[in-house]
Amino acid sequence: MKKLKGIAASPGIVMGRALVIGSEDISIPKKTIKESAIPREITRFEDALTKTRAEILNIRDKVTHEIGKEHGDIFNAHLLVIEDRALIEEVINQIKKDRLACDYILSQVLKKYMESFLKIDDEYLRERVSDINDVGRRIMRHLVGTQKMPLAELKEKAVIVAYDLSPSDTAIMHRRNVIGFVTDIGGRTSHTAIMAKSLEIPAVVGIEYATREIKDGDVVIVDGSGGTVIANPSLIEVQKYKQEQTRYDEFNKALKKFKDLPCITADGRRIELSANIELPEEMDSVISHGADGIGLYRTEFLYMNRVDLPDEEEQYHAYKKVVSRMGPRPVIVRTFDLGGDKFLSHLEMPKEMNPFLGWRAIRFCLARPEIFKQQLRAILRASAHGKLRMMYPMISGIAELKEANQLLKECKTELKSKKIAFDEKMEVGAMIEIPSAAITCDILAAEVDFFSIGTNDLIQYALAVDRINEKIAYLYEPAHPAVLRLVKMIIETGHSKKIWVGMCGEMAGDAVLTPVLLGLGLDEISTSPVLLPEIKKIIRLMSYEESQEIARHALTLTTGVDVVHFLKQKREEILKRSRSKK
Repeated sequence: MKKLKGIAASPGIVMGRALVIGSEDISIPKKTIKESAIPREITRFEDALTKTRAEILNIRDKVTHEIGKEHGDIFNAHLLVIEDRALIEEVINQIKKDRLACDYILSQVLKKYMESFLKIDDEYLRERVSDINDVGRRIMRHLVGTQKMPLAELKEKAVIVAYDLSPSDTAIMHRRNVIGFVTDIGGRTSHTAIMAKSLEIPAVVGIEYATREIKDGDVVIVDGSGGTVIANPSLIEVQKYKQEQTRYDEFNKALKKFKDLPCITADGRRIELSANIELPEEMDSVISHGADGIGLYRTEFLYMNRVDLPDEEEQYHAYKKVVSRMGPRPVIVRTFDLGGDKFLSHLEMPKEMNPFLGWRAIRFCLARPEIFKQQLRAILRASAHGKLRMMYPMISGIAELKEANQLLKECKTELKSKKIAFDEKMEVGAMIEIPSAAITCDILAAEVDFFSIGTNDLIQYALAVDRINEKIAYLYEPAHPAVLRLVKMIIETGHSKKIWVGMCGEMAGDAVLTPVLLGLGLDEISTSPVLLPEIKKIIRLMSYEESQEIARHALTLTTGVDVVHFLKQKREEILKRSRSKK
């Protein structure tokens, strides 16, 4: 039995067989071949090289045409890898010598190459590792054919154990059969964790050696609430966690009675309680958990796992589907936020030293207005079918906001000229997730109808903590006094400028923090659908006046640890009221 401790990323407890996915995202078995099959295996390898080369050339041409030559040229490095005769000859010679399948030989040769480059004391050469890895994945996917996307095609229930799972990986996986996530890296606000919560799949992240300690086929218990993973558990542990699972299921069942009740405090203050979604397929979960609307529809998943850009029509239908399904309830569409830990698989955005501080979100959109305006027109068109709102991510100052609104105005003029319907009064907001935006939000308020506080990045930037780095995860503190003061300032400033203020970051989904967020005056809370009932329960059990007093006291405390300790005590007091009514 092995007990591994990580970061609790998505609540729930599951037990199942592990499927360990290596860095290639494909599990490659060691398979012996007959001597007579060697020529066929070499041909299979060479065919995969040819197909991969054609694929890279095609992507390079598309990127050059749609984004620019400087970005298309990135793929020249990939072509150098696939045309490397030393690598090719080594694979062929190993096939002949060891009589093993070419996909396994290739995986081992690539691994050796990447390890060698990582040891070189030259930054440029070390960067070649990502080129080798990307090309290797492409070749491998041509080699394994229909097995190229194991997460999308799982036939049996499994706990996925991986170094990391990209947003695009989780977007295409087979939801019914992936029952849990375990990853080597990441934190509570990594997109693997966010997707796990959205899909209601228990997850533990940031276990440094999970892929080494857990083997394919191991029985694994994943405690996504406590951050514990147990491989090959004893009978005692199995019985213990079955009881824990039963208690967790009963707790969630008890919360269901709150689903259709209004989100209103004991003294009559109403809070809009909304859901965050990644994909239209999550709408069932949004409705079943009683959301008042959608406070964050992340649109970047439309741009991933494909070799072309989604056109205006495709985007329009995707947004229309969500808006129409929600009926009169509001939907906030965030313009796409790519970069950081989310990348365009078809554009291969340039590798940056500090991607979270780089060419991403609104910066990318404003640099490529032809791509941005397609999305803006699609959003405007969808606004004719329901109560749609729109917001821009990663605004750092008024100049960006004015430029984005000017492009939106141009799109409105274009649609009017074509007599295409849209909501003339569609609300437009800005995400406040950069300290400069928080500090100047009084200036930004003149250009928008609302603010939505994106705490994932706001905390990261304010505390200088990489939110997906497991080594410093303990420094990522939503309850840090600096964070609470920033949130208070944003809310007060927004209200003084007559605009409403919501919060859509993961901080909004922490039920321990609900009383202080309520007391600070938030108008809207938006989080993963599965977390909504517990938050609604807490809000209904307390008065707004009480929450204000809690917030005032929390702001006098000097450390995040003290704040959390205080709020946990208050949460327990609040929940006791519910138990005493039984």
